[in-house]
Amino acid sequence: MAAANFEAAIALIDEAHSEDPTIVTINGKEIPYELHYAQKSTHYLGLREPNASPVLKTAVRAQHFRRWEVPRTTYPATRVGYFSWRTFLKKRQADLASGICTGCNYSAEEAEAVAALIRKEDMKSNVESQILEDVACLVFLDDQFEKFEKEHDEEKIVSILKKTWAKMSEGGQKLALEMELSDRAKELVGKALS
Repeated sequence: MAAANFEAAIALIDEAHSEDPTIVTINGKEIPYELHYAQKSTHYLGLREPNASPVLKTAVRAQHFRRWEVPRTTYPATRVGYFSWRTFLKKRQADLASGICTGCNYSAEEAEAVAALIRKEDMKSNVESQILEDVACLVFLDDQFEKFEKEHDEEKIVSILKKTWAKMSEGGQKLALEMELSDRAKELVGKALS
């Protein structure tokens, strides 16, 4: 894949992320949340797999593509509703990202590989799928866990942390243990791992 094709796709993905109406303040600067999420994902990909392929870099950058357009509240507040929402989002985000890739002259195989990664296909046999999952888990722990922790009881949090840990490879788990977490977060991770 030509570097210009990759750079064009990332620019279009980030342009779309910039349309997210949810604004967060990071280090005193306002930024659309999904752009922040994508940048943080790219950061963790660099730590997890410094030699990542352009296909994996594209998938990581686009894994939440235009997610704000389908809020969680559009599905029932049940476990089945949650999984239905996630399944729909993965397919939608994969299709939209694949379209961008095709428009930026990725080959059909490369565009489909990006889509398959976003859909999280072949998690056990595809190393890049596992790396993308590691990145998503690391971003959750770094960027979303503290808010999540305030909204749920300890039993649920420990259960979610156990599931998150089980999704990660050893490489992802090693990075997670090296993260700077609050004392409370460290305590909860300790309970999940005991």
